[in-house]
Amino acid sequence: MTAGADPNGVLAGRRVGFVGLGLMGVPMVRRLAAAGAELALWTRSIEKAEALASELPGAAAMPSPRHVAEVADTVIVMVTDADAVEAVVFDPYEDEWGIAHGLSEDGLVVDMGTTAVDRTRDFAGRIRMIGGSWVDAPVSGGTTAAEAGTLTVMAGGSDPDFARAEPLFRAMGQRITHVGPVGAGQIAKTANQMIVGLTIGAVAEALALSKRAGVDPARVREAIFGGFAHSRILELHGERMVTGDFQPRARVTIQRKDMRAARDLAEQVGLALPGLAANLPLWEALAEAGRGDLDHSALVLAIDPEEWDDA
Repeated sequence: MTAGADPNGVLAGRRVGFVGLGLMGVPMVRRLAAAGAELALWTRSIEKAEALASELPGAAAMPSPRHVAEVADTVIVMVTDADAVEAVVFDPYEDEWGIAHGLSEDGLVVDMGTTAVDRTRDFAGRIRMIGGSWVDAPVSGGTTAAEAGTLTVMAGGSDPDFARAEPLFRAMGQRITHVGPVGAGQIAKTANQMIVGLTIGAVAEALALSKRAGVDPARVREAIFGGFAHSRILELHGERMVTGDFQPRARVTIQRKDMRAARDLAEQVGLALPGLAANLPLWEALAEAGRGDLDHSALVLAIDPEEWDDA
């Protein structure tokens, strides 16, 4: 059986809302549909939601996040950052069209994006005040894993709330971990994103050094495969660096946001992280140079643009 697939349709009859149909959201929705869920979809472009719904059995596009919540027992949110989560859940602008305005008393909101820990806990508290529940369940693996149904899911929430959400996670992911209470999933994701960002930086610096020293970085990458330096980052992002393929799978701006979140969390707990302090300015510089929409493997352009811009 393909990882993440659900041929028995155990989600049949499960009414699931999905808010946010970006690079990750679309393949995640397809996995839920394949598992038999009845889907209510919303994204900022109603045309995009309608087009996707037309391809999937049992799916319908909705005019607002509130409408999604009104017909779903669980609403998954997959948007870019904490401000976007607040906008779709609470609608602070008109106080009318957010998920919270349509959520049933026992409704469950599952935030599968990467959201600041302190704001995650605030959002969860506000949902509890209206009788709902919250699980933070950020994912790792990128669009490749989302398409294959092999995402890594790191969840924070109560035991009963995690149990309600777990069948949905199984349809989309392969490694599912209940890390702890609300906020714990986001802490785990922050650690994950730190490792990703720092490792991309390490690979970029190593390949840039190789090239500047007169050796083909593609051959260097090949030479160190299988040794202690081998990693998924070296495999995937290293290949993108040496081929100059910076089409976005995960954008520079998103990685910068996650590294900022790690910095903020470290400040909140009073921990100095020198590696993060050295790495974050590279992401800032790349975004400020107008390259924020490139894949995060493009970090190599911030390290040695003179050599790599023409790669």
